[in-house]
Amino acid sequence: IGEVLKLPDDSRETNPVNLDPRMATMASGVHRLNGQLMVVLDVDKVLELSSTAQAA
Repeated sequence: IGEVLKLPDDSRETNPVNLDPRMATMASGVHRLNGQLMVVLDVDKVLELSSTAQAA
């Protein structure tokens, strides 16, 4: 993680269709910043995947 940013919810967009499916399972949307996309991680999904992987 490079930075933690507080961004308005109304500027969040849905995941693009070409987002890597592995990333899309952990993302709750994207923000456009300076011509780039920033993926917003869904922390609950990340932790859920982590605990599932540890159980296996």
